[in-house]
Amino acid sequence: MTYFCSMARKKKFHLFENIEVIDTAAKGKSVAKAPDGRVIFLSNTVPGDIIDIQTGRKRKSYFEGKAVKFHKLSDKRTEPVCDYFGVCGGCKWQNMKYEEQLAYKQNEVTNNLIRIGHLELPEVTPIAGCKEIYFYRNKMEFSFSDSRWLTQEEIQSGKDFDNKNACGFHIPRMWDKILDIDKCHLQEDPSNDIRNSIKKFAVENDISFFNPRNQHGMLRTLMIRIVKTGEIMVVVQFFEDDKEKRELLMQFIADKFPEITSLQYVINNKGNDTIYDQDVIVFKGRDHIFEQMEGLRFKINAKSFYQTNSDQAYELYKIARDFANLKGDEIVYDLYTGTGTIAQFIAKKAKKVVGVESVPEAIADAKENAILNKINNVEFFVGDMAKVFTQEFIKQNGTPDVIITDPPRDGMHKKVVEEILQILPNKIVYVSCNSATQARDLALMSNDYKIIKTQAVDMFPQTFHVENVVLLEKR
Repeated sequence: MTYFCSMARKKKFHLFENIEVIDTAAKGKSVAKAPDGRVIFLSNTVPGDIIDIQTGRKRKSYFEGKAVKFHKLSDKRTEPVCDYFGVCGGCKWQNMKYEEQLAYKQNEVTNNLIRIGHLELPEVTPIAGCKEIYFYRNKMEFSFSDSRWLTQEEIQSGKDFDNKNACGFHIPRMWDKILDIDKCHLQEDPSNDIRNSIKKFAVENDISFFNPRNQHGMLRTLMIRIVKTGEIMVVVQFFEDDKEKRELLMQFIADKFPEITSLQYVINNKGNDTIYDQDVIVFKGRDHIFEQMEGLRFKINAKSFYQTNSDQAYELYKIARDFANLKGDEIVYDLYTGTGTIAQFIAKKAKKVVGVESVPEAIADAKENAILNKINNVEFFVGDMAKVFTQEFIKQNGTPDVIITDPPRDGMHKKVVEEILQILPNKIVYVSCNSATQARDLALMSNDYKIIKTQAVDMFPQTFHVENVVLLEKR
């Protein structure tokens, strides 16, 4: 059944009744099909739901819509634990049972490899799920705002909200709207207590919250890192600097949470929140914390990249190492090495490891951590991968027997793939956070390499994100 309604811009809407949601899609959406066969992408359903759908945006070959009535709830559903589910932009699959999340992630990876890459797959190793499906993140970033997001219920109540200060997350697609969060289920205690205490103290002591539109206010962002060693880092970012109030707040945090290992702040009055070009100032403790993995220690500072799920990063690295199956006499290249965690993790099983990364700060961390861990058979180089990874570079550093590559979401640069096919190492271990671009790259190498193993890894429960590891061997 279809109906049309007239609005200011005379947009056409459709209502489709008693439609079954049949699958998941990219970016956490689910999928149904209209009576004419066109796909409908939905944001508030779970496969198995039977619903009435009101469409919004219409494209040539698909609709975007939302469920306006539920006739039957899917048995794949579960009750979300978070009060902000559906408003906050994170944890979009929190209403789906975890075993179902894993099944859909596994299915996405396999489908991408087959449909996009047209690849022949061996028997697929089951996805590695997380033991901890909540409170698993070691790093969280929150934003302050003096004009918090009001829910529809609050707006309709007609109440006058005097205190609109917020500390929480951006509303999806609204850069200047912040949802105030009381309890987040992604980071273990004392994360929630630290955030709520800072907000409460700031309100009580008239410390202003940031207004991103008008560019004024003191409190801008808050970063909290809590790692498996028990060490804690807190970084407060200020926009305006009032020394008296800044020191008052920082001393309050230090006194209330003496367990904080590294308490730092940034004064950033530029147009964006990034701190990578800013000075980070230590208020109390060290300028770093340490994470540990299988006897290795990794120094993490305020600007460091480190996998945000420590436990599952360990599982991911073990799978990559097992796939490589090093004997001890191999030269290994770790492309897109980041801070060199994989390189150092496999170093004791290799003759030599060469890591390459485009971010100078990451390579500085990698070199420092290698010294800290007394690893002498790793070398790290900084530069654009497509420009650094050349025949001349290989002549200087040795021909790799094994290449491990862990590129960003866009996948490997075409020139990097071409260089790998010039070298033709015996094995390639391809770690990816985007199986679609991974499939594209693997297809380019399929004439020379055969897929021996593939295993997905769930790094982020309650979300649609999934990693995948593939082992290639030369044909």
